[in-house]
Parts: sequence; C-alpha cells; structure tokens
Amino acid sequence: MKILLVCSGGMSSAIVVKALEKEAAKTGLALEVKSVGSGEFAEEIKKGWDAALVAPQVRHRLSFFQEAAAECQVPVTVIPPQGYSPLGGAVILGEIAKLLS
Repeated sequence: MKILLVCSGGMSSAIVVKALEKEAAKTGLALEVKSVGSGEFAEEIKKGWDAALVAPQVRHRLSFFQEAAAECQVPVTVIPPQGYSPLGGAVILGEIAKLLS
C-alpha cells in the first residue's frame, strides 16, 4: 500500500512517516510512505498513491488536496492531532483503514 503524507514543507511529517512505518511493520503490513510539502502535492498525487493524509497544520487546505486527489481517485483525510506524533502510528493506521474501507 502506498500512502502520501502532506504537510507544510514536507519535513515535520518525517517523524510521522517513521511512526507509521514502524507500526505497519509490527502488523506485517507492506507499506510505502512518503511525505511532501503542500506545494508538491498536486504533482506527486498523480504517481499512483492509494491514499493521502493531510497534516493538522495544513488542514485548512483540505479542499485543495481533495480536489487534486479526486482527479486520480485517491481518498484524502486529515491526520487527527493525536496521530501526528512519534507514537501515533496505530492511530494513523486506523484512519487509513477507515479511509480505504
């Protein structure tokens, strides 16, 4: 499964990427995760992602991300604040499961 994270500059979500990869490994889920800045999202989403997650600090741009992703039929959701941390991997995996179900 390929998951794209978007934050303001693509840097703060690096901690979240690691947490998500760690939690996926615990459950045996094959997961590719990449984080990008909001300015890169519209082009990156075209590269075959299964879902996109929006960091809390850019949730005000959710409609833009959803519109860009709709062209590629990629579902988008906002990461809940409790998931946006080094210990939030399980929370984020739960959000991904809901998004893709």
